[in-house]
Amino acid sequence: MPLMVSISGIRGVIGETLTPEVITRYAAAYVAYCQRRVDGPPTIVVGRDGRITGKPVMDTLCAALVLAGAGVVNIGICPTPTVQLAVEHEHAQGGIAVTASHNPMQWNGLKFMASTGLFLDPAENMEFWELAREAPRYQPWDAIGKEEVNTSWLKRHIESVLCLPLLRPDVIRRRRFSIVLDCVNAAGGMIVPDLLRELGCVVEEMNCEVGGVFQHTPEPLPENLTDLAARVAASHADLGIAVDPDVDRLVLINERGEPYGEEYTITTAVDFVLKQRMRLQSPPATPHVVINLSTTRAVEDIAHRHGADVVRTAVGEINVAAKMRDIGALIGGEGSGGVILPAVHLGRDAIVGIALILQHLAESNGTLSQLKSSLPQYAIAKGKLELRGVAPDDVLATMRARHGSKGKMNTDDGIRIDYPEYWVHLRKSNTEPIIRIIAEASTPDLAQSVVDAFRREIVGLMG
Repeated sequence: MPLMVSISGIRGVIGETLTPEVITRYAAAYVAYCQRRVDGPPTIVVGRDGRITGKPVMDTLCAALVLAGAGVVNIGICPTPTVQLAVEHEHAQGGIAVTASHNPMQWNGLKFMASTGLFLDPAENMEFWELAREAPRYQPWDAIGKEEVNTSWLKRHIESVLCLPLLRPDVIRRRRFSIVLDCVNAAGGMIVPDLLRELGCVVEEMNCEVGGVFQHTPEPLPENLTDLAARVAASHADLGIAVDPDVDRLVLINERGEPYGEEYTITTAVDFVLKQRMRLQSPPATPHVVINLSTTRAVEDIAHRHGADVVRTAVGEINVAAKMRDIGALIGGEGSGGVILPAVHLGRDAIVGIALILQHLAESNGTLSQLKSSLPQYAIAKGKLELRGVAPDDVLATMRARHGSKGKMNTDDGIRIDYPEYWVHLRKSNTEPIIRIIAEASTPDLAQSVVDAFRREIVGLMG
């Protein structure tokens, strides 16, 4: 597997594709990128997700940034959204999160941020990648930067959420929720237990040691959370909470030990925020919600129920966040468990999602399964197909021609076709020669049958 370079930053296997040489080259290029936007040395915030290789990668990164002339604010082990929040409030010229998100332990990577705290957009990435192709440039001894350590940002992140006008922490505290928490031994263990206890919850911790050795596959999917689900049921807890290593995705288990559904994280958060928007100082007359093209139709149903508009974007946090910024959206996110609330910052944030959903659950005065039953019910099926002898763009062009008149089509990111009974989204991977197929319908069987039908059709194109 080569080094992965994408809109999400760089990721690689330690010792193979993510080496000290790669880290220092991209660090020096990033300083050069930031220097184009400021008079004098740039300030860059850095944090890491707690995985076992994080410290040597962070040490290498910080040394390279300083030698290239940047001032570094090292905020330690923390969620990626904490780095985003710190960039904005430290008035820094950029930020870097040392993380490989939900990739396995042998992986690590770097996520690069603009001075706004948003990830670099496609145009910004193109400029940055061009600089990374050049030989690294470092400063003489009397012009290098300095590194300072600031460990206050975990607490400040929690405070920024608890002071939201939408929240009434005393209502949550009165429910005294019992919660089983799985932080996969990464950055979540530094912040989520503290947030929950601040909200009066009784917390049973699983994998919260922050040692970086993942006890299960780190992507928070139901098949990887069977131990959490069993513990919730055995403990008669109110719910289970799981986050990924860098704490931007939130996944829930209901009181029966059943997956709540990662698509319903954003659905539930949108429902709560739209219901309670009148608590805001200046609530919008027509609120806007932004989600990506692969996110559940339930969000649209909820938004329309509350008189809100929905805008869809290409898949990718920066695409959603940038559109939210441009239109002044009230809330947005992605169906992978990502909630974006601009009142805190423009980035997916499990800390925000936890607070919003606990508030919603407390005010509903019921169980998590009852809360979900109040929402529109859909099922999503996903598949992927490795292509042989045909280019992904050719496949998409053919499918667009075949199906363009059969439903409502969106081509912003591959092809999404909406029919009354279901929708299907076909998109190519940025890193592999595959086509992803996502479908949603009223039942799991119908959604899976749509995925299977489109898979067969694409296989037919390969002869």
